[in-house]
Amino acid sequence: MGLSRSPRTNWHIIKNLSKEWRDVDRRTLRRVLREFKYDRLVNFKDEDDGTVSIVINERGKRFAMRYNPDQIEMAKPVRWDKKWRIVVFDIPEKKRTARDALRKKLKKLGFYELQKSTWVFPYECSNEINFLAEFFEVQQHVRVLTVEKMSMDADLKLHFDLS
Repeated sequence: MGLSRSPRTNWHIIKNLSKEWRDVDRRTLRRVLREFKYDRLVNFKDEDDGTVSIVINERGKRFAMRYNPDQIEMAKPVRWDKKWRIVVFDIPEKKRTARDALRKKLKKLGFYELQKSTWVFPYECSNEINFLAEFFEVQQHVRVLTVEKMSMDADLKLHFDLS
């Protein structure tokens, strides 16, 4: 609403937003909000009029920033669990821009390119990959596999500096 110059446009946005809220599954919303509260990502504030406001706190902001596509980073645990994560995708040509953006992002994040649509990483990355696939709107075309052994284990260990 802050980008809109016209009050009429603001009303249109608010009107459509109320339609969107009707489609939200209330049980799922309550469950997610409870999880956010349990993880201390949001604060619940009782208002004077009897309503409850839900406000993202600093911890929640830091958590959300982890999933900013421009600032996402891959966590590197102290010990490697000796499993490879393989990201494979078959994204249609009509979504070429998204496919190229995903490739570029995987390369930037340190994934090893086995083939144009097959990338390897030694650490858990499912959440980040699922987020990126959703962000680029290609989630139905992207899979993450976890394997314990590959034919080129030695080369990958050398590439990722693993022992």
